[in-house]
Amino acid sequence: MDVTRVMAAIPHRYPMLLVDRVEELVLDTSIRAVKAVTINEAFFQGHYPGRPIMPGVLIVEALAQAAGVLGVESLGLVNSGKLVYFMSIDGVKFRKPVEPGVLLHLEVEFVSKRTRVCKFAGVAKIDGVVVAEANFTAMIADPPAEA
Repeated sequence: MDVTRVMAAIPHRYPMLLVDRVEELVLDTSIRAVKAVTINEAFFQGHYPGRPIMPGVLIVEALAQAAGVLGVESLGLVNSGKLVYFMSIDGVKFRKPVEPGVLLHLEVEFVSKRTRVCKFAGVAKIDGVVVAEANFTAMIADPPAEA
């Protein structure tokens, strides 16, 4: 699945779109996605000069965006305008720094799901090595009403 389909599933756009492509999507089960981490990312300008490292919170955000694609695709909500909101994040562990020039592999699976609330477990890997992991809960919601 290319980035165009990803953008049909979730509303994120540059500079906050952190899923470049989906390698595998098993509806109602799991997703494997990729983020190409390049030196051109805006956050590397200040995190950290001379030793660029992807902020951990953005690694978790990338996992959450992959989960959003999984949830929206599984529930048949592509192009519906529905939003996926974080409700909680648990058990976050950062194992290794993520530097420019790598492919960040995002693996997320459903732990449980109800109509509007889904629980996920995710791991981020580089070359098969776990660099971060997290469990999180998200809610499918209607977009805000126009003012």
